[in-house]
Amino acid sequence: MAETATLSSKFQISIPKAIRAAHAWEAGLTFAFIPKGTGVLLVPVPKKESLKGLAKGARPEDFRDRSDRT
Repeated sequence: MAETATLSSKFQISIPKAIRAAHAWEAGLTFAFIPKGTGVLLVPVPKKESLKGLAKGARPEDFRDRSDRT
């Protein structure tokens, strides 16, 4: 079942408890709003320390951009 929330007169929305609990979201978490068609995707922004080692082994000298593609 989909959870719902109402936009307040101060333009605030409370995330339903079931959603917060399922994702272990806590107060102070930062979110990014990504426009998707007529809606918005709400995504938690990862903390810097959780990104450590993410690009391990990446070689910047082999970088390829869109102009390389045929």
